[in-house]
Amino acid sequence: MDEWRQHFLNSSPMFEPLRGVGESLEKLERWPTLDELNALLSPSIRTASGAAIRFVPQDGKPRCMEEKYEARIYLSGEVQTRTENWHDLFNALVWLAFPETKTAINALHFSAISQSASAEAGNRGKTQDVLTLFDESGVVVLYADDEQADLLREHRWTELFWERRQAVTERMKFVIFGHSLYEKALKPYVGFTGKGLMLRVGSSLAAFPGEQAQELDQLIASGLAERVNDALCPVPLLGVPGWWPDNETPAFYQNTEYFRAKKPERVRY
Repeated sequence: MDEWRQHFLNSSPMFEPLRGVGESLEKLERWPTLDELNALLSPSIRTASGAAIRFVPQDGKPRCMEEKYEARIYLSGEVQTRTENWHDLFNALVWLAFPETKTAINALHFSAISQSASAEAGNRGKTQDVLTLFDESGVVVLYADDEQADLLREHRWTELFWERRQAVTERMKFVIFGHSLYEKALKPYVGFTGKGLMLRVGSSLAAFPGEQAQELDQLIASGLAERVNDALCPVPLLGVPGWWPDNETPAFYQNTEYFRAKKPERVRY
């Protein structure tokens, strides 16, 4: 059984996107119940099929396509959730913080599942793999400077995170989405890496994800839907300025096992 940490949302700036929706959890000295999590849901949080989202206990093995995890969410709104479990708690909090994005992911999953079922195909396609990767390990990289975005895409980590540290703080924003990343953020380790969805925005980054949380959710949902088959950029999260005490010196970024160079692209003939 996992140990409850009452003030986990204030333990790191990585949890900033969840603080608004999880504020009431700070008052609990024990794990929240499903009823308490459901009480945080707005009636407007619905799947693309119109079903209201609610967190329900985890069941056994699905007996048909309609009972599979994503299909069940799409058709009935039921999100199977284990209690006293960080992974599933963070999934619930992401539903609260980013309902439009989670709904978009679920709709794309259901479409892919339905197509596979009609084609009698047993293997998951690329779309489902990308969706799952982003759902579990996604980090949104908001940027207002194309040059800085190129440095990230080219894995020029020292130049980006150290030499242009102040500019990154002012012109980029990193927002964790994946619930698996949030779970890992409870005990960060060197090697902690997200899969980045790059989104260009205006220069007013300070408001994200605070007072413009809904706008950010809409931005992520539309950006992911448009680029669901694009490659996601690796982001070594402990390199983000302000996210890890050890990154206050340039030596931290010399660890090439963590801050890896970009692999040369294969040339096809």
